[in-house]
Amino acid sequence: MSRIPRRSALLAVGLVFAFVIPGTVSANHSWGGYHWARTSNPFTLKLGDNLTDPWHPYLASTSSDWSVSAVLDTTVVSGTAVKKLCSATTGTVQVCNSRYGNNGWLGVATIRVSGNHITQGTVKLNDTYFNTATYNTSAWRNMVMCQEVGHTLGLDHQDTIFDNPNLGTCMDYTNDPSTNQHPNTHDYEQLVAIYSHLDSSTTLASAPTSTGQSTGDATEAEWGRLVGVTNAGHGATYILDLGAGNLIVTDVLWADR
Repeated sequence: MSRIPRRSALLAVGLVFAFVIPGTVSANHSWGGYHWARTSNPFTLKLGDNLTDPWHPYLASTSSDWSVSAVLDTTVVSGTAVKKLCSATTGTVQVCNSRYGNNGWLGVATIRVSGNHITQGTVKLNDTYFNTATYNTSAWRNMVMCQEVGHTLGLDHQDTIFDNPNLGTCMDYTNDPSTNQHPNTHDYEQLVAIYSHLDSSTTLASAPTSTGQSTGDATEAEWGRLVGVTNAGHGATYILDLGAGNLIVTDVLWADR
């Protein structure tokens, strides 16, 4: 997979102060220890559907796949987001698609956290690329949907080298998504590890309300500090520090243009 030339300068600067996430298979792929607070298992996370066709079946498939987990279920509900902004709603993950432009990214998963607890999340899918011949396939749409929602559960990638053999999980970077369509056993085991404890309170709002704000805009300038890059810049992690232990964390999957 070739590099995206316009990102070279940003990555060179970012690496002066950032750590580089290893491009290898991960035995532990928890995403920074971030997780939803809840008082019992299994818990149910609502996925807000702000999608247009043909995205609906991929969200349904993703919800079904992650609900196989022993510790959590997901359910698809009507979305509450301002569509292109993909404004967040407390206690939920809002899933959106739009033509976000030729900005380099294919999919973005963003979570707002308080301490280590996820309080809200968004997934954005860039139709500017998904409407091209390269990405307008069931395999690409399904893998990216599954992967970005997986991040909002607290999972990182299992492998970040696109040319490595596929691991059979949507949490694996790849040039060929055909066999990386669903979670695998290691993903479910990692979720059990992440959610093995219980909390005294919950961040899963029983009556969620829209914040009217995005958990991260569609541009790099709004994502905060670049803290990690993977596979020569084809993946990136940003953190926006809101103070008082509150962060917005964004994982970006860059398209190959």
